[in-house]
Amino acid sequence: MELSIITLPLVAAIISGFFGKYIGDRNSEIITSLLVSIAAIFSFIVFYNVIVNQYEDNIIIATWINSGSLDVNWSMKIDPLSAVMLVVVTSVSALVHIYSIGYMSHDPHKPRFMAYLSLFTFAMLMLVTSDNFIQLFFGWEGVGLCSYFLIGFWFKKESANAAAIKAFVVNRVGDFGFALGIFLIFYLFGTVNYEEVFQQIPNITDQKLNFLGIEANTIDLICLLLFIGAMGKSAQILLHTWLPDAMEGPTPVSALIHAATMVTAGVFLVVRCSPIYEYSELALNIITIVGMTTAIFAATVALVQTDIKKIIAYSTCSQLGYMFFATGVGAYNVAMFHLFTHAFFKALLFLGSGSVIHAFKDEQNINNMGGIWKKLPYTYTLMIIGTLALTGFPFLSGFYSKDAIIEFAYLRGNTTGYYAAGIGIFTAFLTSIYSWRLIFKTFHGDYNNKKIKIEETHESPAVMLLPLILLSIGAVFAGFIFKELFIGYGETSKYWGESIFFLEPLSTKHPPIWFLVLTPILVVTSIPISYYLFVKNKNLPDAIIKNNQPLYKFLLNKWYFDELYEYIFIRPSKKIGLFLWKFFDIKIIDQFGPDGVSSIIKKISIKANKFQSGYIYHYAFVMLLGFSAFLTFLIIR
Repeated sequence: MELSIITLPLVAAIISGFFGKYIGDRNSEIITSLLVSIAAIFSFIVFYNVIVNQYEDNIIIATWINSGSLDVNWSMKIDPLSAVMLVVVTSVSALVHIYSIGYMSHDPHKPRFMAYLSLFTFAMLMLVTSDNFIQLFFGWEGVGLCSYFLIGFWFKKESANAAAIKAFVVNRVGDFGFALGIFLIFYLFGTVNYEEVFQQIPNITDQKLNFLGIEANTIDLICLLLFIGAMGKSAQILLHTWLPDAMEGPTPVSALIHAATMVTAGVFLVVRCSPIYEYSELALNIITIVGMTTAIFAATVALVQTDIKKIIAYSTCSQLGYMFFATGVGAYNVAMFHLFTHAFFKALLFLGSGSVIHAFKDEQNINNMGGIWKKLPYTYTLMIIGTLALTGFPFLSGFYSKDAIIEFAYLRGNTTGYYAAGIGIFTAFLTSIYSWRLIFKTFHGDYNNKKIKIEETHESPAVMLLPLILLSIGAVFAGFIFKELFIGYGETSKYWGESIFFLEPLSTKHPPIWFLVLTPILVVTSIPISYYLFVKNKNLPDAIIKNNQPLYKFLLNKWYFDELYEYIFIRPSKKIGLFLWKFFDIKIIDQFGPDGVSSIIKKISIKANKFQSGYIYHYAFVMLLGFSAFLTFLIIR
């Protein structure tokens, strides 16, 4: 059964990818959705066994590399950490597959799309079930490749191709650091298997290493190199620019890759490597700073965006920041709890936005919507649930997981923890403002679309609404049901066992009451504030924008990161490339290489052509020259 979880998505990808044109669109959709759904059911069974029976196993599928001390297997590691990820990946993927049947109904390349989704699922499962860094890297690059395919699925759109390339290139930057981290691990320990590496970590806590002329603590260096990879995959600030542009892909892609699964791989990596990170105070502080900076950065940018999918994309970026600063303060289990709950409500919001886009015939600007809550009652209700969960409204899933992150950051007791907690509270308020802005401008107020009559908008079909309903159940109940299991009440949960390592147990103290109620109060009060700003008094936001143009442009242009990278990296790279092409390639290589040789041959052939006159004495003369040359060659030898 365990191996079926991995193999079924791969079989689905092969059938739909290679035989889709023979079995037809509908059969491709049914087969891929069915096989991934079966994998999801098996994942829940495994998760149940882990909870109830403390089931753990490391199933060796095959030997991959066996050379010297490098011994790497294809394996399937089942433990509490991987069991959670199996449920997240397969359940969200199965629902996205089903949703895609309706959303992609008019696309002429449905089998290829379904094959890409299934292949991505297989790669992600290989990543989360690995017992060594090489298999992890295989899955890591596999999901990167599939994201390139899926973001650029509509390859005839120039913007989709550009977004796919951007995602691929930015992730390569992070992956370079990740690969260096793996090389360093093998160099130091002679192995890449988790257990063998983790056992040796305490022995090198004081070891120094010279890296690029700088003497650094070995563990700090390993942690920071691995974290660079996590930053790229999980779109943390400085390596975040690919995530909003990735919205050029079909909406199901956004829900699967950029909300619930691929972007959480970086968080999973840090949590899986907790036995390393616990010995590096420097790395944990840097992760906390990067996480909280990403959280507030993305929230401020989301305040002014008008593309419905990009608003949710920046929300994803912000929530990933929460997860990272949770790991930075040592609350790895709380980070995983938020990863778990976030998968449900963020996939719900993405698929809900897809339902809205479907109703508006591919319109994504929220300024061109409005007044349709009665036309799309089911989508409206389900997106309200997703928004309440995202903002941390009391007793929904986000309330339990996100507030727990803020509380543990506060309980960390150091300066970094206090800053993270404060920024977490303020970001929660901003999250609530931009989330309700999206809801009110999309569903309330006046109808603003001039191309489509309101009568033409319609609710999505059942095949698209069913996944939303199932995700809404998770968005409502996942936090309440699993809080005690994942983080416990007043003590660290015993569910995680040895899959997460704590050098020191998490604090069992309780923050002051005022701190506990502050975030929920801000979240609740933001609803009437947003309603007043975006429904009742629409002129006020315009006046605020008019009086704060520099700030508005700063946020609208995403803190000018794209422009900065264009100036620092892209333009110089283009100039260097142009110089190398025109000078070295054309003037040197081509001129003295193929062009030079062809020019000489052409000149010789023109001269030789003059001997082709038809006169016998000309041919005799040429033969005599050739015979003389041959004799000279023999004499010289």
